[in-house]
Amino acid sequence: MIKSNEEKTVLVLGATGATGRLLVRLLLDRGLHVKAVARASATLPDQLREHDRLSVIRSNLLELTDTELAALTAGCKSVASCLGHTMSWKGIFGKPRRLVTDTVRRFSAAIIARRPEVPVRFVLMSSAGCSNRDIDEPMSSAQKIVIALLRLLLPPHADNEQAANYLRTELGQDNEALEWVAVRPDSLRDEDVVTDYALHPSPIRSALFNPGSTSRINVAHFMADLITDNETWQRWKGQMPVIYNK
Repeated sequence: MIKSNEEKTVLVLGATGATGRLLVRLLLDRGLHVKAVARASATLPDQLREHDRLSVIRSNLLELTDTELAALTAGCKSVASCLGHTMSWKGIFGKPRRLVTDTVRRFSAAIIARRPEVPVRFVLMSSAGCSNRDIDEPMSSAQKIVIALLRLLLPPHADNEQAANYLRTELGQDNEALEWVAVRPDSLRDEDVVTDYALHPSPIRSALFNPGSTSRINVAHFMADLITDNETWQRWKGQMPVIYNK
């Protein structure tokens, strides 16, 4: 587990979302301090909002200045993004169309600019529908066609792909300031408690034609493990593990 006080602050982006609020709760339960960025209109449960180790920053992420980004990331040894697009017409087709990608890019740049002595951990919640092009992930011709259509017709899918590709290609495996993991759940669902789950370097089933399922609380639990457990981090850093409920 992470021990020193200076390594106990985590910045959570998308903290008021269905998965983000679960991650915030788990991190607080593990004794960490959490900075949560949330829109002015977004809400957190009372037991979280009033927690003495939680700081809530009310802001639009993409409107933050470089100075504000530097202040937000200062002192944070880990950043977790649970950002996603609202499943409404405006959320899917309106602006910002590159919410996740632009946020990952800007926060990564802010971290790199301050040249931390120890690499910061960046955990991105992605999707099983996003392939890891660093390795050979088998995909049927039919799935390739559908994915190409989704890329063209559904901005959130393209956004998720581009965010993961930024981590792979722009940051890569040898960045001295920032290390990353992109977590890929499949068919998210709500559950009340953490259950057994399985982790794989690549999908073991088609996210389109034979999807598995993953509870949001299991995703949050694995993301918390990546942030707090060094062995888990060393196992998966620079990769895009797929998580399924058992």
